[in-house]
Amino acid sequence: MSAGFRDRSEAGRRLAQELRGYAGRPALIVLALPRGGVPIGYEVAHALGAPLDIFIVRKLGVPGWEELAMGAIASGGVRVLNEEVVRKLPNASVLIEEATERERSEIRRRETEYREGRPAPELQGKTVILVDDGLATGATMRAAILALRKCEVTKLIVAVPVGPPETCAGLRDEVDQAICLETPDDFRAVGQFYLDFAQTTDEEVRDLLARAAKQGSRV
Repeated sequence: MSAGFRDRSEAGRRLAQELRGYAGRPALIVLALPRGGVPIGYEVAHALGAPLDIFIVRKLGVPGWEELAMGAIASGGVRVLNEEVVRKLPNASVLIEEATERERSEIRRRETEYREGRPAPELQGKTVILVDDGLATGATMRAAILALRKCEVTKLIVAVPVGPPETCAGLRDEVDQAICLETPDDFRAVGQFYLDFAQTTDEEVRDLLARAAKQGSRV
């Protein structure tokens, strides 16, 4: 099949068209899951006249079985736990705290690198549009949703260019609005639907966030 999008920038512009009803709303912010979500978020934020920032989610892996998640920690230090996994772990509280501190340090490092001295946004009471370049299982997005709910945002919209039908459908019960531009039945991987799916670099993330901040300062 042919790719659905030329690249992330085009996907972001198409996504922004679906979100144009939010343009100019007060207390609106676009949060992107780095790195691939940032080019998407840049186009959406630019089109809607909204600030852009990042929301980082890190899995808390079980030592020795890192692919098995005890939970996740997100920007702002918000933590969500997978109680089903935690109940089965010996010394769970110790393992969780050690993993939390390790991943919290990594989040701080990345935020410092990406924001280049700009402060983290205040999210309480905001309308948040949360974006990524696509969904597969949706696990990272769900962790971000749970974390943002703990931040007491007023309204939460998830918007992605592409994802499998069952994943996109499942998210609709977890947020105020979920937008998936394409939900192909033959979904295998997000990159399948982009002609150019080159990895977004840290430098690109820093550049797009800096450009968005500069544009916002002129509004």
